[in-house]
Amino acid sequence: MKVYIVIPAYNEAEFISKTLQSLVDQTLQADKIVVVNDKSTDNTSKIVREFAEKYEYISLISTTQESEHAPGSKVIKAFNEGLKTLDNEYDIICKFDADLIFPSNYIETIVSHFQEDTTIGMAGGFCSIYSEGAWKLENLTGKDHIRGAIKAYRKKCFLQIGGLQPAMGWDTVDELIAQFYGWKIKTDISLLVKHLKPTGATYTATSKYKQGKAFYRLRYGFPITVIASAKLALLKKKPSLFLDYLSGYYKAKKEKQPFLVSEEEGRFIRNLRWKKIREKLF
Repeated sequence: MKVYIVIPAYNEAEFISKTLQSLVDQTLQADKIVVVNDKSTDNTSKIVREFAEKYEYISLISTTQESEHAPGSKVIKAFNEGLKTLDNEYDIICKFDADLIFPSNYIETIVSHFQEDTTIGMAGGFCSIYSEGAWKLENLTGKDHIRGAIKAYRKKCFLQIGGLQPAMGWDTVDELIAQFYGWKIKTDISLLVKHLKPTGATYTATSKYKQGKAFYRLRYGFPITVIASAKLALLKKKPSLFLDYLSGYYKAKKEKQPFLVSEEEGRFIRNLRWKKIREKLF
């Protein structure tokens, strides 16, 4: 199976060499790796260019986007710019972050999952962070969710869900719509990726409301938004975020922001969320 990887990068000079080296050292090599330099002001492009000169399957492009670093939309716009430079001969397309160290068997294991079960639409491992002298699971999501930093998609699934939406919550939208079309989401706890920079470290002050807005745009409805907001605030160990998320939900509702999914997909998503809530409770 042909594997293509797109890596959006904004001021990642401190980490990107480690990310690329871990991908170069894979037991199964990706066919193409495109790094999208998203108007970095540090040496990101210089470092990537050095890798590109050494490895013909690595390339660098640059964007001309606005420089504000906001969660969701900016990174996917950069990803899409990278995607445009690739041909359509891939079997698996990956969206990886630029601050990761992958275990050497990551790509080989992901490919094996796709080969063993043709109903798997996306697959991924889990992120770990360095804390108290050890690498520990970055416990921000459930065990059935793949973090946006380490997503791998089967081509047919990726095309059927319409690619990735440039909005906060994109890495939840993709999984929910994939399941709407009958695809499985495969997570592998044996694949622990080292996440070198804490999630959300570069988000602006207004970003805290965007999660609640994403819940609204996903057609969660208020009851599920309350539960999801409480869970996420507890996982982040910041109870105050609960009210921020609810504020964001009502802001989006008042502004009549466009939904990210259709009414039919919204009903499916709510039913799926309630089913998982009941399973965890009972």
